[in-house]
Amino acid sequence: MPEDVVFSLRDVYFKYPGSDEAALKGIDLEVQAGEWVALVGSNGSGKSTLARILNALLIPTQGACFILDMDSKESENIWAIRSKVAMVFQNPDNQIVASVVEDDTAFGPENLGLCPSDICEKVTWSLDATGLTEYRNKATYALSGGQKQRLAVAGALAMTPPVIVLDEPTAMLDPQGRKDLLNVLSELHMQGMTIVYISHRIEEILSCDRVIVMNEGNVSWDGTPRDLFEFGKGIEKWGLEVPPIVRLWSMLKNAGIISKEVQPTKDGVVHALCP
Repeated sequence: MPEDVVFSLRDVYFKYPGSDEAALKGIDLEVQAGEWVALVGSNGSGKSTLARILNALLIPTQGACFILDMDSKESENIWAIRSKVAMVFQNPDNQIVASVVEDDTAFGPENLGLCPSDICEKVTWSLDATGLTEYRNKATYALSGGQKQRLAVAGALAMTPPVIVLDEPTAMLDPQGRKDLLNVLSELHMQGMTIVYISHRIEEILSCDRVIVMNEGNVSWDGTPRDLFEFGKGIEKWGLEVPPIVRLWSMLKNAGIISKEVQPTKDGVVHALCP
């Protein structure tokens, strides 16, 4: 596998025990180093299952999954894979392990065997990046749902992994919290981190390099966010909803009021109308 390929999946199937139907069906996929890839789709489309395949939390029932040139089916590769591919789950309670915010954030770096000074530096940075600095000595059980979500992200970032997979990390955040997290991810992306980002909020994928649409366990579409929005209401066949700003952008573009080069974002449309 070329060095610039982070994930390489070939004919991957996965079936949960007791299920009659596979959750993933013949997935063929490659993700390059440094890409920011969004996984979107309706509930039950296979997004979360695929995310766990990418972290070797689940092993394909059939087919091959190579992660950073390591076969996830080989048990001796599991620790190396999970130390390089950080995972943030949708429910933060599933990954909070310590009673104090600072200690929970330090859990990952400590398990990587980093020296105390490096751990302290990484914890301080990740708490600052996620807006939790003032809560570093607070009990984790006393955090709000949104703060717990931030803490889960902070714990993953503190390990400074080359790859991070996030399963709907903004589900419990308010609009400002979502914006702040996306700004952090954008900065990490510019620094070269590979990001796989699952979201049901289509407006959150505008900064991504690439969008993969999952539907009934299959990859139904693969391209850029802009190309996806060119479908307009056509994306509803995959259980996706067109964001209001994208609908406005499409109407203005089709009417010739704004040029096709304008980005389908609030800032893009406003700047085009009020230069």
